[in-house]
Amino acid sequence: MRVHPPPVALPSFRTLGLWAALAAVSAIVSYGLLRAQFPAALLLGPMIAAIAFGVGGSRLHVPRVAFNASQAMIGCLVAHAVTGQIAQTLFEDGPLIVAVVLVTVAASGFVGWVLTRLRVLPGTTAAWGSSPGGASAMVAMAEDFGADPRLVAFMQYVRVAAVVFSASLAARFLMETPVPGAAAGAAEVTGPASLLATLAVAVVGAGAALALRVPAGAQVGPMVLGSLLHASGLVRMSLPAPILELAYACIGAYVGLRFTRETLRLTVSALPGILAATFSVIALCAAWGWGLTFLLPIDLLTAVLATSPGGLDSVAIIAVGSKADVSFVLAVQTLRLFVVLLTGPLLAKWISRTVPEGAA
Repeated sequence: MRVHPPPVALPSFRTLGLWAALAAVSAIVSYGLLRAQFPAALLLGPMIAAIAFGVGGSRLHVPRVAFNASQAMIGCLVAHAVTGQIAQTLFEDGPLIVAVVLVTVAASGFVGWVLTRLRVLPGTTAAWGSSPGGASAMVAMAEDFGADPRLVAFMQYVRVAAVVFSASLAARFLMETPVPGAAAGAAEVTGPASLLATLAVAVVGAGAALALRVPAGAQVGPMVLGSLLHASGLVRMSLPAPILELAYACIGAYVGLRFTRETLRLTVSALPGILAATFSVIALCAAWGWGLTFLLPIDLLTAVLATSPGGLDSVAIIAVGSKADVSFVLAVQTLRLFVVLLTGPLLAKWISRTVPEGAA
């Protein structure tokens, strides 16, 4: 007897209409941000529109494969900008970069501890939700350690959205000459061969990193592989602006659609504490970034982006689209991602143990 595969569910006309409406609103908002000369306008526009649609009950979501593909494209963009300088930066300024990472992680841990002491959130939920980076990985691991994954996801993506908005504002007003266009800093197009080679780097790098379960592997894999090949001259990285702009929009929509009516209802009582915690971490990291300008020969924009508490993909887009030192920013952000993933479980357990009985 021949077994027929189950039919593939096609999106309804309502779903297609919502996607079309989201695309239209995203384009309008992005155009306004472009006119205002904001870096990463094609990341911010879809994110703002998607937050409205998500909270409005659209129930849309960006497929995981599309999000991974977008992260891989950003990894290739970073590889083109960073080349071999990231290793030199880590070598020359290693102790200070480690200090930057540890201060950011410590500030976030302190905020999580305060949230728990004030009984705003349960201990492990506060710890995972306050972790500065690796939002998807934090949510995935949180439930295994007794945290509420819905509340952790909400905290993480509130922070990501707040960081994107604040970092974009900083880039807009700290740049001496604003860079028009969302894809400023994009790799130049040098021909079909370079494009095919870049796409191959994206597929191989992301596939290998995801198979090895590397944190943020879809972006880190192409970034590392592309940097090695591009720095050695074996591959010339090249991506046309439309591909990068589509990747920006996809990441913005993915983050924005995580904000739903259900999560708002679930977290309404804790929302003031979550917002206070989020902006406290951003302010602490910004203050540390300002102090960093007195210790290293870097500009304030580079320092602010390097110390901003996640996420890696959105900060990379803003850094490349502005005149920041991409090598330094990505060195700090990448190192912090791995430190957070290694220390997250330990921090969650420590916060839970230090909370008095009944506080959680």
